Amino acid sequence: MDISTIVGVVSAMVIVFVVQVMEGGNPASIILIPSMLLVFGGAFAAGMAGGVLKDAIGAGKLLQKAFLAKVTPPNKLVDDVVKLAERARREGLLALEDAVKTVEHPFLKRGLQLAIDGTDPEELHDILHAEVAAKKKADKAGMKLFENMGGYAPTVGIIGTVMGLVHVLENLDKPETLGHSIAAAFVATLWGVLSANLIWLPVAARLTRLSGIEAEEMELVIDGVLAIQAGSNPRLVAQKLRSLLPPDAAAAAEAAASKKAA
Repeated sequence: MDISTIVGVVSAMVIVFVVQVMEGGNPASIILIPSMLLVFGGAFAAGMAGGVLKDAIGAGKLLQKAFLAKVTPPNKLVDDVVKLAERARREGLLALEDAVKTVEHPFLKRGLQLAIDGTDPEELHDILHAEVAAKKKADKAGMKLFENMGGYAPTVGIIGTVMGLVHVLENLDKPETLGHSIAAAFVATLWGVLSANLIWLPVAARLTRLSGIEAEEMELVIDGVLAIQAGSNPRLVAQKLRSLLPPDAAAAAEAAASKKAA
């Protein structure tokens, strides 16, 4: 599990409360349930209004993915494909039918099964690339909800502040409560800006990054499956797949391969 989002969001929130204490404030003074309910609930409702119901229903799973997603090391994926290529080269493509059952990567498993079933290479290429394109569209629709929430939250916070100030003006005959009421009114704006920039926009950026990583993995798998289907030399398969990795990952994979060969 990659915990960068958890660490980032929690650290940002801790910094906010620490600064509040350092300035002599009370952290409890910005924990106002009505303001938070308006900002979080209003931003979500506005985001839902700008999309379709399916996006809103899947928001929980996407939020969980953003915080708890597991990123597959690219070197491991390359090693798995190369091992399959070695076996296919040695025993034939049909020998992978049993090995497919043990493959953990779902896209790799589907690609191998199509290859084993005798799918034409061009059709296999088109089918797998179509799945990549469909996934990108689905991911884009999901992350758009959080981008919209990041845009709406500050404005919803301002709405909350205006509502609070209206309440203040209604009670001008009670000067002893004005200070507290004015401060409470601005808490909504605080949570609107805070939630947008420390939660929703980072979550959207995280989902964008995860989608890119997953798409790169799928492209790597497509090249690997097509090479296995063509009966390519495993060494050439390994070199081709490593060339698709980021420079640091490619260097690490090359070093690991050299150490293994030695």
